[in-house]
Amino acid sequence: MKVVVYSHDAGTRERVRLAIGRRPAADVPEAEAIDVATEPMLFRLLDRGGVDVLVLDGEAQPAGGMGVCRQAKDEIHDCPPVLLIIGRPDDGWLATWSRADAVISHPIDPVALARAVAGLMRQRAAGGQGPGTQVAKA
Repeated sequence: MKVVVYSHDAGTRERVRLAIGRRPAADVPEAEAIDVATEPMLFRLLDRGGVDVLVLDGEAQPAGGMGVCRQAKDEIHDCPPVLLIIGRPDDGWLATWSRADAVISHPIDPVALARAVAGLMRQRAAGGQGPGTQVAKA
């Protein structure tokens, strides 16, 4: 499954890729992580289709993941499920506004991130969107 990782920060993208690994859980397909550093490139990929899960950095510059998530949910037909990485747990209400499907906060907990991505991969494989924003527990 194609997992797109969006952040302007190469270090954040690397931490996400390492947490996901080749397969974030034994019962999900292998993950092909695709790095994206800019909002225009992200939307080009989404417009082409074939993306299964999005991992968006809420702290990305200049276009933050929260606004990007909301725009994707509004504009992309069959938008893939989104994991949003927020700057602090108190920003969870903004993640709800953005319509993210799952949320974790910085600093990235690799176990929580892998668990959340695996859940979104299962959701995508089942062909649906989830019940709403879920905050991943560390």
